[in-house]
Amino acid sequence: MSAVFDITTSLLATVSEQGRGVQSSAAGRQPEELLELYDMEGCPFCRVVREALTDLDLDAVIYPCPKGGVRFRPLVEKLGGVQQFPFLMDPNTDEAMYESAEIIDYLYSTYGNKPAPRQWLLRTARTAGSFGASALRAGRGLRARNAALPEEPLELFSFEASPFARPVRELLTELEIPYILRQTGRTQALDWVLPPMRERIAPDYRPTQRNRVELMERTGRVAVPYLIDVNTDVELYESTRIVQYLKDTYTA
Repeated sequence: MSAVFDITTSLLATVSEQGRGVQSSAAGRQPEELLELYDMEGCPFCRVVREALTDLDLDAVIYPCPKGGVRFRPLVEKLGGVQQFPFLMDPNTDEAMYESAEIIDYLYSTYGNKPAPRQWLLRTARTAGSFGASALRAGRGLRARNAALPEEPLELFSFEASPFARPVRELLTELEIPYILRQTGRTQALDWVLPPMRERIAPDYRPTQRNRVELMERTGRVAVPYLIDVNTDVELYESTRIVQYLKDTYTA
């Protein structure tokens, strides 16, 4: 798959998500410990949970469970009884649950300062676009590939509907590499402007979302995706560079 075609289908997948997974609003409260989500990037039911995480501005540790995976799928069966995804564990409340609708309702009632969006309460309306996004990506982010397991989880600054972050998350899923998902949802008008243009028209741009603030302080700019690999002391912007790095570093 060429890089241009890859990003094109990822853009179309973003459109099919019907505007979800782009913006963030501050959660009613942030959990003290990171939420744990066992999921597959290409699964439509997992996607709507990740959209809710972006909307609520909640970070999480993602444990990829692609089909044929051997690292975390058996753990989910041990913890919950079946290999079904998504599966959420909240170490702050000792709650664990399957079913995307149940997880979304739990996230909003526990951490949100607002009810779940009305269109998400209707399962067919909520998942139709998510199924479309999965179909457009033709199985990406669903099946396991051989890869080395890093000692520590990676960190990825992303928001769910980002067409540039999606290929990175798909590969992380296929390689079964756990990572901390740092939400970088948009919260103001200038966040919607592509970084090169924003740097020209608004050199005094100051982000307001917490992880965008961290990126600005850390790197002097804000763009998505941004990968931190504490195992190798590597930090990278740019989707294609990150994908190539992951292949070079963790695949045989």
